[in-house]
Amino acid sequence: MTADAPGRRAALTIALAGLIALAVAMGIGRFAFTPILPMMQEDAGVSIAMGGWLASANYIGYLAGALSVIWWRINATTGIRAGLVTIGLATLAMGLEHHLAVWLVLRALAGVASAWVLIYVSAWCLERLASLGRPALSNTVYAGVGAGIALAGGLCLTLMHVGAGSARAWIVLGLLSIVLSAGVWAVFRSRAADSPRASAERASPRGMAWDRESLRLVLCYGAFGFGYIIPATFLPIMAKQVIRDPAVFGWSWPVFGAAAMGSTLATAMLRSAVTNRRLWVASHLVMAFGVALPIVWSGIAPIMLAALFVGGTFMVITMVGMQEARSVGGVRATGLMAALTSAFALGQIAGPVSVSLVVGAGGNFSTALVIACVALVVSAYALT
Repeated sequence: MTADAPGRRAALTIALAGLIALAVAMGIGRFAFTPILPMMQEDAGVSIAMGGWLASANYIGYLAGALSVIWWRINATTGIRAGLVTIGLATLAMGLEHHLAVWLVLRALAGVASAWVLIYVSAWCLERLASLGRPALSNTVYAGVGAGIALAGGLCLTLMHVGAGSARAWIVLGLLSIVLSAGVWAVFRSRAADSPRASAERASPRGMAWDRESLRLVLCYGAFGFGYIIPATFLPIMAKQVIRDPAVFGWSWPVFGAAAMGSTLATAMLRSAVTNRRLWVASHLVMAFGVALPIVWSGIAPIMLAALFVGGTFMVITMVGMQEARSVGGVRATGLMAALTSAFALGQIAGPVSVSLVVGAGGNFSTALVIACVALVVSAYALT
């Protein structure tokens, strides 16, 4: 065994713990609602407009959670643990309660907790992997989001196949969240010895230094939030409108998650050849293409391709955006990460609300998808 073996094991442990935490926070806490929404339509009478408001409640919570990180100073590991507990309990409670008002509160709480976990896992894991000389393992950390989405989507597909309802799906995913969180609980503990950068960040004033570059990152990350959230929320519904067989339309979300996980891992091979900024621009353009496909081409094929293109880019953008924030933000990196996440949350709130308003006025998804596509293209240009 080489002298560096303990360091490699420590880095791998941190990366895998980050993967699991993000799988719980994002794959379940944020996005389990997407594959469960068609089930809730069938057995709970949830309309598309109501689904838009439930999604927006989660995104409002996500915004509140991100904003709290900018100004509220707590230890990163405390934020991660608190977020994981809240997600598990809120997800479990969704299957035990059957009132819209309670659902809105629970989805908002899950949103707050998801923002905490994403921001604090990003700050904590990226810092420790860098200090151990293993920054490339950040790809493994962010693959957790796609893994969680694929897992939640696959479980919902299985539950639909056996005739289980939406309440059962929420309970199963809530229990799974608690089990996974327990498995990584010990990794997220405070360390007595921090790196100089981590100590400097805690000692620095909390908040943002609003220079031109930071503002550009924040605005473009917000456009990304709006651009991806409409397909990310409603892909299974769009697929169900074309083919009602859950054995077919239910695959749209697992495909989305698998693409997110695979693309995050695959970008490791591009890091030496392509800068984060160029990768971000290219991902916006590919996502815009995926968003546009269901507008110009009808059927299940373009919806599945949209799942592939949007799913294959949204976590790449998240990863490179957080890494750019760490580079640009310096000792205020956590504050800049929180500001990006806040802008992202604002975009996500606008997306489902726009769908609810358009559909409520007698329209369809196409108008909202056109706006999302334009936002992605314009922001790609702004990043160049």
